[in-house]
Amino acid sequence: MSYYYTYVLLSDKDQKFYTGYTSDIERRFDEHQKGKVNSTKDRRPLKLIYFEACLNQDDATHREKYLKSFHGKMFLRNRLKSYLTG
Repeated sequence: MSYYYTYVLLSDKDQKFYTGYTSDIERRFDEHQKGKVNSTKDRRPLKLIYFEACLNQDDATHREKYLKSFHGKMFLRNRLKSYLTG
């Protein structure tokens, strides 16, 4: 069975989130780390701080859209509260 992953990166440079989805999370994170993704290449270094596995691409894209919304960002900050505050 193959999965799609919705993931959140944290930029050490600007302390902001980047949210995306992929079918290969290790490859995609490596692309981000190596500067191969335009939207994050100037925001490196990045940390993978959260991910969810979805059963299909539609679920992953819907989850990505939610996590980018105001309520999704609140969910992430609450979910990652102890990580983000140290």
